Amino acid sequence: MKLTDVLIKPILTEKANLQQDKLRTYSFKVGKLANKLEIKKAVEEFYGVSVKSVNTAVAPGKNKSRQTKKRVTQGVRPAYKKAFVTVADGETIDLYTNI
Repeated sequence: MKLTDVLIKPILTEKANLQQDKLRTYSFKVGKLANKLEIKKAVEEFYGVSVKSVNTAVAPGKNKSRQTKKRVTQGVRPAYKKAFVTVADGETIDLYTNI
């Protein structure tokens, strides 16, 4: 798997920002086939930091429905994989420079 396919985008939420400040843990949306070693290598190469640990989780797809004039439309939002990357002491990743 290519390193550009591993990291899709960072997750920028209030909870993720609190984890960045207190625990030095950054959240990323990653490819479903990416493993922890590939995620670690991609973060170290793209952001130039040393990674202490990588934890992954798969967020399941959610059922969604909406009501229109003619009928109720139902569907499923896709599942995705998240990675929680903890960097070494004294190092940070600036995720807001690319926005």
